[in-house]
Amino acid sequence: MPGFEMFGELEKAQVNDVLENGVLMRYGFDAMRNGHWKANQLEHELCKTLNVSYAQLVSSGTAAVTTALAVAGVGAGDEVIMPTFTFVASFEAVLMLGAVPVLVDIDDTLTLDPVAVENAITEKTKAVMVVQMCGSMGDMERLKTICTKHNLIFIEDACQAIGGSYKNKSLGTIADVGCFSFDYVKTITCGEGGAIVTNNKDYYIRADHFSDHGHDHIGKDRGAESHPFLGYNFRISELNAAVGLAQVKRLKEFIDIQKKNYSILRKELANVKDVTFRRVPEGGVESYAFLNFYLPNLDIARNVSQQFKANGIDACFHYFDNNWHYVRRWKHLKESKSLYPLSTEIRNTLSELNTRDFAQSDHFIGRNLSCLIKLTWTEDEAHQRAKKMREIIEKNL
Repeated sequence: MPGFEMFGELEKAQVNDVLENGVLMRYGFDAMRNGHWKANQLEHELCKTLNVSYAQLVSSGTAAVTTALAVAGVGAGDEVIMPTFTFVASFEAVLMLGAVPVLVDIDDTLTLDPVAVENAITEKTKAVMVVQMCGSMGDMERLKTICTKHNLIFIEDACQAIGGSYKNKSLGTIADVGCFSFDYVKTITCGEGGAIVTNNKDYYIRADHFSDHGHDHIGKDRGAESHPFLGYNFRISELNAAVGLAQVKRLKEFIDIQKKNYSILRKELANVKDVTFRRVPEGGVESYAFLNFYLPNLDIARNVSQQFKANGIDACFHYFDNNWHYVRRWKHLKESKSLYPLSTEIRNTLSELNTRDFAQSDHFIGRNLSCLIKLTWTEDEAHQRAKKMREIIEKNL
């Protein structure tokens, strides 16, 4: 991770194909494109790769989450339960639809704690959104059971976890609707892009329409198409889709490399008695995009993180002090700093975040270090990195 490390002739050929053809928009211009439909092809490849019935490409992972919520009917005043540890796009998508983000604790999987989810359910709860952070997953069976019990929509944000699986099902395909990001730093990239995947035909049709201003895509005259409902412009371009089309065909290659490098680091750190690893639910297989491990306490984790940086161990994140991925530093959310008016209901819920006790989340995020696994490391570089990491950790224990 990320796929841009491995750009090569396949990506160049797909992009050149679009440029030579001359049609950069995914819809229309049928007579000009000579049968070239990169976005359609990528959607087909995603369905085949992930073993899911439907895929709809959009312009970003944020657009994917927004669209997933919209097609499931989430809107004004609905509460969406989500984790304290995620990227800001998760709550941005909820707020964009006028819904209310309800943040709850994570557990040692670094994703939603099922107990915290069940305790947060109210009569206004409409959906539960699990975020498969850093290449792994939550307790999907327990979360799915809770959603079924309370008649809630189950949303799976797998933007950081393509290539992972749970009980032989690809992450992103387990909930009612799933989301992926293909931005520049994801395992496979389009440069910018995202996708919604589902086995629900109605959700797919809604996603197809919603992401293109409500166009129904019936017939061959775009200007004559009907608009069954309101939509927005979340379209992906053919250029972005072309890059993704090359990359999705290399997913297994990327995952194999990630697994090899991940295993080198994990094997070395497993010899350190006070290092423990993120829990992966039984039946789960990580994408190996990140190695996540716990140190005994917050102070040690902070010191190790700082010394990693000072000693050239890059891309190893301590999210407790991170502005973008953990609730502790989301001051703009807690203070409702919006360019447009938010409902009183949303503002009241967000203000409660200033006094909410997320001690359980702090316990896990404070002790966690998350190390991105690069595709371009040689085996020798991976071993050297692992040994240096171990030396720094042991000096701080």
